[in-house]
Amino acid sequence: MKLDKFFQSLLLTSAVVVVMNTPAKGKEVQEDVQSKFSSQRIGKSALDETVAVTDKKFTSSKSLKLTPSTKKYRLFKSQIASSLQRAKSDKSKNIRQLSEIELPATSAQMLVQSPTPTNSPNPEQGIGDQQVIPITGVKANPTDKGVEVILETALGEQLQVTNRSTGNNFIVDVSGGQLRLPNGDAFTFRSEKPLAGITEITVTNIDAKTVRVTVVGDAQLPTVELFDDNAGLVFGINSTATATQPSQQPQTPEAQKPASETPQEEPAAQQDEPIELVVTGEQDGYRVPNTTTGTRTDTPLRDIPQSIQVVPQQVLRDQQVTRLDDALRNVPGVTQDFNSGPYATYRIRGFEALNNNLLRNGQVDAGAGESVELSSVERVEVLKGPASVLFGLGNPGGSINIVTKRPLSEPFYAIDATVGSYSYYRGAVDLSGPLNDSKTVLYRLNTAYRNSGSFIDFYNSENLSISPVISVGISETTNLIIEGDYIETRDSGFTPFVPIIGSVLPNPNGKIPRNRNVGEPTDEINTTLTRLGYQLEHKFDDNWSLRNAFAFNFRASSDKRTLPLRLDPDNLTLLNRSYREFDFESTSYNLSTNVVGNFSTGSIQHQLLFGIDLNSYENRVPKFTSTSAAQIDIFNPVYGQPRGTLSPEISNTTVTNSLGIYLQDQITLIDSLKVLLGARFDTFDQTSEDFSSNTETSQSDSALSPRFGIVYQPIPAISLYASYISSFTPANGVFLFGGSLDNSFEPERGRQYEVGVKADLSDRLSATLAFYDLTRTNVLVDDPDPNRSGFQIQTGEQKSQGIELNIAGEILPGWNIYAGYAYTDARITEDGTLDVGSQLPNTPYHSFNLWTAYEIQQGELQGLGAGLGLFFVGDRAGDLGNTYEIPSYVRTDAAIFYNRDRFRVALNFRNLFDVEYFENGSSATRVNYGQPFTVQGTVSWQF
Repeated sequence: MKLDKFFQSLLLTSAVVVVMNTPAKGKEVQEDVQSKFSSQRIGKSALDETVAVTDKKFTSSKSLKLTPSTKKYRLFKSQIASSLQRAKSDKSKNIRQLSEIELPATSAQMLVQSPTPTNSPNPEQGIGDQQVIPITGVKANPTDKGVEVILETALGEQLQVTNRSTGNNFIVDVSGGQLRLPNGDAFTFRSEKPLAGITEITVTNIDAKTVRVTVVGDAQLPTVELFDDNAGLVFGINSTATATQPSQQPQTPEAQKPASETPQEEPAAQQDEPIELVVTGEQDGYRVPNTTTGTRTDTPLRDIPQSIQVVPQQVLRDQQVTRLDDALRNVPGVTQDFNSGPYATYRIRGFEALNNNLLRNGQVDAGAGESVELSSVERVEVLKGPASVLFGLGNPGGSINIVTKRPLSEPFYAIDATVGSYSYYRGAVDLSGPLNDSKTVLYRLNTAYRNSGSFIDFYNSENLSISPVISVGISETTNLIIEGDYIETRDSGFTPFVPIIGSVLPNPNGKIPRNRNVGEPTDEINTTLTRLGYQLEHKFDDNWSLRNAFAFNFRASSDKRTLPLRLDPDNLTLLNRSYREFDFESTSYNLSTNVVGNFSTGSIQHQLLFGIDLNSYENRVPKFTSTSAAQIDIFNPVYGQPRGTLSPEISNTTVTNSLGIYLQDQITLIDSLKVLLGARFDTFDQTSEDFSSNTETSQSDSALSPRFGIVYQPIPAISLYASYISSFTPANGVFLFGGSLDNSFEPERGRQYEVGVKADLSDRLSATLAFYDLTRTNVLVDDPDPNRSGFQIQTGEQKSQGIELNIAGEILPGWNIYAGYAYTDARITEDGTLDVGSQLPNTPYHSFNLWTAYEIQQGELQGLGAGLGLFFVGDRAGDLGNTYEIPSYVRTDAAIFYNRDRFRVALNFRNLFDVEYFENGSSATRVNYGQPFTVQGTVSWQF
């Protein structure tokens, strides 16, 4: 039964039940209906009644409109009018005896506490054939009885309500809806200890079409009333100190009752002390149910036939993560491949994630690796396997999508201050709110400054980032977001590399200390990064929308550095070195336009995505020059020795232009069976110019990349999936320090088969298990010949096979977990130069990550919490030639924190037991030491 019809029947029948046990006429019915409405505050006076609430405290981490406000009830206006009109029209008809009437629920409270009708909805109107109705916000307003939770939607009458109770848990499932902010992000609502007798209230998506409202009673089943309002569905939750359960038996008129049965006047609600509400709107804590990375549409993770891991804001906060590499430490199958001060590269499933694999808000971002400061980042998403069908030219290992913070509709101000080991100082400011009274123009500004030393001698770094965002609601159907970034970094005295002999491999003269700097204190890298872009979305109707986005990215760096080469073979203390002065600039333009439409063909539902991407990348080397540097004794270094004469300058430019056209259809055959079909056509041309030799080379190619996936859900909590995906990547802008360019390489191809299981272990805990087989051909790698440093060769075939397990969410209230395991067998399978069977570098067979945190939920110590992390990385090859092996390690991290209202203080410990380990192998001759024991203290305040 639809809600509006159910409400009409409810109201009419409730009036009949009040005082009738004899036949009555329509006039009497009308009078009693009016009387009943007055008692329920639904009559005319109640409709105009304002409930004032003062002195209430709220906290919010999301734009969920959680401010206390007055409210005018407009409950069932249309249903009241239609019920009275029907009563008048039936004035001449007799109404049946009360005993002949089948009684429905007798109040709004009884509507949700009575059993749900079992008859199926009309197939033509059933929820399976309707589009999902967005619930765009959740309000929590105190009332004189307790608190009301409002699910904000303009189409509440199309939703279906099913209720059940388990112990002290009152559960309502709202079918046909989905919690979704106006910007498309999914969210959940949670309030802990909102009032006497209520432990917790949560509102969450349990699948793509069902929202679950759970009210947990402290000692008994809570009293919940359901109302309909112009703003949406309203759940009235009463405090056990004031709530009374209405009788479910037919009532007897007071004139026929014995004196002893005359009801006493109901006591007024207690108003001795104001209710203190602590309401949090969060992106599901450690668990994020939806993402756009896997399909470019807002889709539940359980419906995507590919493994995706999301590192959410709460994990970043609990670990006090400010760098991308620390965030990715939480993702199984991802390892750091190279670290050079402000820039780092990564491997996913054994293969490099380079420029085209780095995304920002779903757009290719060649400078994303420069995002060492995450103050403006909401979460980090990692899509495992090829993403060429969605994002174009990229390596097949996976893609990293950095999702930034968006403006909030309510004022929000926060400051962070951090101090730590090795002279670490950092301050961050986060400001957001509306710029006009109608809240159609919103802003957000994140800025951070960091100045820190290092465990490496002479190394000091600075970072300044400024990230403004403006959101403009042009109309109810059109929204424009304009955003920018400015990042400036300076790394002085930076040379994190040490020779493998004396670190990984034994040296008869001893072990190189991890604080040793084998470069020069005068070495310096300066980098600036500027981003500017917009995202425009227009909704034609509830089913069709247009999205257009543009991004401009400019990066400039100046690198003056002394690089270690190899130890002198006759003396294991002297290190040969080179010096270079290297300027680099890159400019990228990305324009993306797509149309998303929802429609049905018979009983089959479709979500169609059609789009076009235009990209242009230009990499410039205005100046490159080098010379030999004086040898240095790694055990007794003497700095500042004279260098040789710089070589003639080299200058070159590489420009790559690409066009991609893609089509995707997410098909729901039945609720338990979904199919994903996609294809993309890419074409590119690339031109390279060497200005020092006046030579020019060019290449072009095109390819079609298909994608197929299927998801079967035998029960709502389990998704079984399988997929096939391919990729296409050009040899993008290879410049060689030796002074020559080579663009004769073939484009790289990739393909992946993957099967897996995704499971919702509870409403707030989920897991993913994936098995994959990934192959890439025509692979560009660094030449293993030490005499050809900086050159590249193209190998035959590489293969990665493995298993990945990830679990994230809340085990018990206040106890969260984020953990993963990866088995990765990545090796060379065909090659004319390198040995077949060689393990790919910086890719361990086994890796494991665990982070768990608990926060005390009540009592005098409420808000006090602790976290513990374990990060295991197994043995791995240090270079492509497998000339040495990097040993395994286990790193232990920990945290102690205290949250109270808008105040937070935390202590984070990294490498708690000061384990000596190596982060990665940077070449055949050098490695990077990992971070020793450090401690950081952070104070945060929201106001």
